[in-house]
Amino acid sequence: MNTVIAIAPHPDDETYGCGGTLIRHRELGDTIHWLIITSMSEASGYSQEKIIKRVSEIDQVTQMYDFKSVHKLNFPPAQLDRIPLQEIVTAIGNIFHQIKPNYVYVPYRGDVHTDHRVVFDAVTACTKWFRFESIKKILAYETLSETDFNINPNVMAFAPNSYVNINSYLDKKIAIAHSYESEYGEFPFPRSEKALRSLAHYRGSLSGFQAAEAFMLLRERCE
Repeated sequence: MNTVIAIAPHPDDETYGCGGTLIRHRELGDTIHWLIITSMSEASGYSQEKIIKRVSEIDQVTQMYDFKSVHKLNFPPAQLDRIPLQEIVTAIGNIFHQIKPNYVYVPYRGDVHTDHRVVFDAVTACTKWFRFESIKKILAYETLSETDFNINPNVMAFAPNSYVNINSYLDKKIAIAHSYESEYGEFPFPRSEKALRSLAHYRGSLSGFQAAEAFMLLRERCE
């Protein structure tokens, strides 16, 4: 049995990026944990109604995945690049020391959202084997409307080298995505059921499955 942690700059990134894989881990008997880096607050410009709604969504998603633990670092969204990186590194490292993860899922550094880039850099600093010996695999996930919307020609495109069969888990992944009502829309909106299914089937066509999630395997340690 493995201990898995999904790191989400914002709630919903974990579902769009590796939701099917997390469900699969849970079905296989692995322990799954959720680390949310940012959270809404009135100080960062969100209404009390919006904040309460997001808390409810997180609670619902937690139950649907059956996360063993959920950790909220409560950094302000869309402002991570203004915070000293070491502060974020320390906060993530403290969670890693508690959980001792074997599998780590992170957002891709080439995503258009600066929060995703900062989180990737912070996690990179937290995964040195001699400080966190439990970590066996680090994988970067793709996020609809973030990974595929970067138009900077100097940024390397997401190039997956690892695929997970999620055909049995795709419907549940989409049901969980529906929980994020404010982030979900009708196609051709990127975060829609049709887009989710299309990406899963496309990744499946690249890997020999009906539906798949794609990752960039960044590091693997085998005993």
